[in-house]
Amino acid sequence: MTEIPSWTYTVSVRSLCEFTAKGGSLDRRFTPSATSLEGQAGQMAVYARRSPGYETELPLEGQYGQLRVRGRADGYEADVNRLEEIKTIRGPVELIPENRRVLHWAQLETYGALIAADRGLAELELALVYVDADTQHETVLRQTLTAAALQAGFEARCREFEAWAAQEAAHRAARDAGLAALPFPLGELRPGQRLLAEAVYRVAANGRCLLAQAPTGIGKTLGTLYPLLRAMPLQRLDKIGYMTCKGTGRITALEALHALREAAPAKRNAEGAPQGALRVLTLVAKEQACEHPTKACHGDACPLAHGFYDKLPAARAEAVQAGWLDAAAQRRIALQHDVCPYYLGQELLRWADVVVGDVHHAFDPYGQLYGLAQAQGWKLALLVDEAHNLIDRARDMYSTSLSLARVREAAANAPASLRAPLRGLAKELATLGHAQAADYQPLPTVPDALGEALQRVNAALGEYVQNHPLEVGPLLEFYFECLGLQRLLDRLDTHSLCDLQRANAARPLTEAPANLSLLDDGPEDDGSIDVLLSVRNIVPGHFLKERFEGLSSVTLFSATLGPPDYPRHLLGLPDDTAWIDVPAPFPAEHLTVQVANLSTRWEHRDASLNALVDVLATQYGEHPGNYLAFFSSFDYLDKAAARLALRHPHVPQWRQSRAMGDAARRGFLDRFVEDGRGVGFAVLGGAFAEGVDLPGTRLIGAFIATLGLPPVSPLQEQVRERLDAMFGADHGYADLVPGLQKVVQAAGRVLRSVDDRGWVWLMDQRYRRPEVRALLPAWWRVQ
Repeated sequence: MTEIPSWTYTVSVRSLCEFTAKGGSLDRRFTPSATSLEGQAGQMAVYARRSPGYETELPLEGQYGQLRVRGRADGYEADVNRLEEIKTIRGPVELIPENRRVLHWAQLETYGALIAADRGLAELELALVYVDADTQHETVLRQTLTAAALQAGFEARCREFEAWAAQEAAHRAARDAGLAALPFPLGELRPGQRLLAEAVYRVAANGRCLLAQAPTGIGKTLGTLYPLLRAMPLQRLDKIGYMTCKGTGRITALEALHALREAAPAKRNAEGAPQGALRVLTLVAKEQACEHPTKACHGDACPLAHGFYDKLPAARAEAVQAGWLDAAAQRRIALQHDVCPYYLGQELLRWADVVVGDVHHAFDPYGQLYGLAQAQGWKLALLVDEAHNLIDRARDMYSTSLSLARVREAAANAPASLRAPLRGLAKELATLGHAQAADYQPLPTVPDALGEALQRVNAALGEYVQNHPLEVGPLLEFYFECLGLQRLLDRLDTHSLCDLQRANAARPLTEAPANLSLLDDGPEDDGSIDVLLSVRNIVPGHFLKERFEGLSSVTLFSATLGPPDYPRHLLGLPDDTAWIDVPAPFPAEHLTVQVANLSTRWEHRDASLNALVDVLATQYGEHPGNYLAFFSSFDYLDKAAARLALRHPHVPQWRQSRAMGDAARRGFLDRFVEDGRGVGFAVLGGAFAEGVDLPGTRLIGAFIATLGLPPVSPLQEQVRERLDAMFGADHGYADLVPGLQKVVQAAGRVLRSVDDRGWVWLMDQRYRRPEVRALLPAWWRVQ
């Protein structure tokens, strides 16, 4: 009697075909592609041309052994018995790589097998419809196959995938069993850590979002990962993403995941290896993973791209057996199988349980993790570390700029066919720059002439790169910049600010190319000025709201998140987002917080320098040790350090400098030795103001000679006015709240464990104001 397998595995048509039908070389040469919105428009254009009985988005499902295959076919026309797969493209069909066309046919044939079986069809006409995004013109490729031939192809693909599916089902069952019994690796959770863990578990169970403000020292990384892993089997999560705003957070996350992975109970196979061990993948930046940075990403140029998809199965199999897939492991496995490490990591994203990477993978418009989760229908839960940085990071993701100097440079080096539209864009930018009354000018709307000139440039560049895909060179990056600007201008609303900055050509906004003087721009652009057209996102929640709604749960945590309405409003979090403020693990008497009665306002700085450095020297004399002194700018820092050296030369000091490299940063931190003596001068919000761990007597105090407020400027005034209009006045969203978050982050360098003791000096009398004190940690006893 044949034993019936106990497992079942559901796979999408897309995933099945990508696994079984993709072969040949990797080819990442640029071919213009349609956006998702253009894809929808292309589909709608096709639907509008079909007969009234045309069926769209047909849900189809089939079974082969223990495999359940699901998907949605684009369209079926019953009166002619034709099934269609619609692909929106840019440019001629001939530019589509052959292995991608093979994949498209495999998808269509799989849908054909499912609908033929469902409706009892003897044969079926298949139509692969390519729609040009710009013209809506259709190119249709057709073939007619019998139901028997379609079923044979379907079964062949399923047989090829079946062994992998069995392995994946076994892995998930073993993984979930291990996680259900996962012990905490350190024995007992600390009190504050337990509160945090319980909150994370609750929101995972309820499919909600959480804002968790938790001070340094409670163990936030383990306190968030452990409960979410425990929730993974019960909530049937497909993946967990641990997203960081800075690289140091990834190191801490991997250390915690290694401890959790080792703590999980697991059965052993015949070779003694754990079965179902958590698969952990680090997402690595392309520039860090590329082995041949001077070679193009295609099989004719790079040996690691040649035959990539033919060699991928063996590399993929070894990787999932290894399970621990940090950057070093990905590189080792990739090079053993002669494939690209970066693109191997992209493929492994489909088979990992926990993904560690930068926040852009989840929140950027083109973020790989979020995009793939939506395409594959994954149930994805996120943890976002140091989430107070997410607002600024997300603003950058949805902002862009283009300078007149950049357009001139492109025109000077472009083929003759592109010079006219590029010079037209340069002319419109220069005209605007000359006409505006001030060097900074907000633009409520983009002038029609400028918008039309940008559209002409994008159309000309798009046509050129379509016809010369191997010759575009530096123009390609410029094309991406113009496209990005166009897309943000098309979505311009109150959430973003459009402005124009003007500068004299002798003091340009960007570096001008050496051959700029050779360019004949005509009378409207005499080269005397440079301008920068920018779209600056102010409230990223407009773009992120949909993302939070599409995720199973999200926990954002940091030592400085409050007040809770600030991230809720600016990030677009759901109304039912939970909030927890975890009590500090430190006794309040371990941190002495004092306010210095002086002013660090720009106009008072020179007059208060003597008083400021005297406070530093007095504190150092009474309690010798290592201190950090934070300032709002390098200029202010240098003045204070020089004055301290002049008035108190006995106090050792060292300084952060502009553009410090890795070695210089390590040298700065290496001065903070146990029981050391001296003052390190640093900039608030810089490399040493957060993510720096100097426990014990390596650091005993901090001086913060600023409130962290942004400089007064026309741009800052526009930001304040925009936020006031959207959320009401006197909330401090534009300046006070983000400024004091930086202050609290810097002060958090002092106490790193429950046994530490230290001092924080707030060097400005404004710290006595109620609205300022309200934004400082409640457990601080400010003297």
